[in-house]
Amino acid sequence: MLGTRGVPAAYGGFETAVEEVGRRLVERGHEVVVYTRNAQDRRDEHLGMRVVHLPALRRKQLETLSHSALSSVHLVLRERPDAAFVFNAANAPFLPLLRAAQVPVALHMDGLEWKRSKWDGRGRAYYRWAEQFGVRHADALIADAPGIADYYRHQFEVDTELIRYGAPLLGNPSAEGLRGLGLEPEGYHLVVARFEPENHVLEIVEGYHRSASRLPLVVVGSAPYSAAYTDEISRIAADDPRIRLLGGIYDQELLDALYAHAFTYVHGHSVGGTNPSLLRALGAGAPVIAFDAGFNREVLEDRGWFFRTAEEAGTSLEIAEQDRAAARALGRLGRDNVERRFRWDEVARAYEDLAHRLATGHSVHPVARRSRRREDEWTG
Repeated sequence: MLGTRGVPAAYGGFETAVEEVGRRLVERGHEVVVYTRNAQDRRDEHLGMRVVHLPALRRKQLETLSHSALSSVHLVLRERPDAAFVFNAANAPFLPLLRAAQVPVALHMDGLEWKRSKWDGRGRAYYRWAEQFGVRHADALIADAPGIADYYRHQFEVDTELIRYGAPLLGNPSAEGLRGLGLEPEGYHLVVARFEPENHVLEIVEGYHRSASRLPLVVVGSAPYSAAYTDEISRIAADDPRIRLLGGIYDQELLDALYAHAFTYVHGHSVGGTNPSLLRALGAGAPVIAFDAGFNREVLEDRGWFFRTAEEAGTSLEIAEQDRAAARALGRLGRDNVERRFRWDEVARAYEDLAHRLATGHSVHPVARRSRRREDEWTG
């Protein structure tokens, strides 16, 4: 498994997927190798997975690519696995090297990365090019949401492997850490997101600021590349003592407690597929107020409050506070939803099945190698 920050998982969805899937594949008797970069934990084994530490250039545009380049060369020269899983469409340029070494490879495409505001024109153009290059050179393509599968079917007329993320089912974590932050169980609204326009943190903060909501709004996250956007959020928060900006929190126990004891979880993500933060909130039993995007509605099965503007976000927060019984009922439905549909054991079985098929010759390459992007844009 390569193309991510690796394990132990301390960041986003890719890393969590690698850890949760990898550990289960080990339990099923497979040897799993994970390529890891810039980790403080330098152990060469984690949960039974063998960890290979390789360096990376610490620059936004080059960190992933530099590490994936080294990982691909190491894999070809030292490992020669039965199958490789490459995460992130940006790493598509390294697929021909792996296939030339007769290593079957699946590429996890992630969401519509080229739509993210953190990329300039060249970055967006690169991601759009990498999507097509990946389609043409992978043996299999992984989509984590039906909408992503629809996108690749529409744009390239190619089928993908639909493999979702799993969701942790949180019990009742101790609230002691919350009280250290001056919070009480079911006494706050929670946002967990990077401060980027496509995550609509600004609209959530603006809508809350204009609303008559009484419970505080707790915002966990930071913005490594968006100073102006962060400044605007900070300006609004400075004028409203109800808004608490906590910055990044990497203590998983505390973060789990924040999810589990939130009155609502407010989810503004709009360009990804199945979002791990949303799944974690549902697995904690938190009622959800979500940006009105197809990905979010599909995960929530339309069970939640939805917004597109700051005003709608504020109104949704007020409505939730006015009907606590309805909020708690939505939280129970959400937890039942993820327990039924988003199980890591089933996700791991899907990866195992795909690995077996790749190792025995399955490949979409003969069909997809001449695929071209359609001129008309996908509007799903």
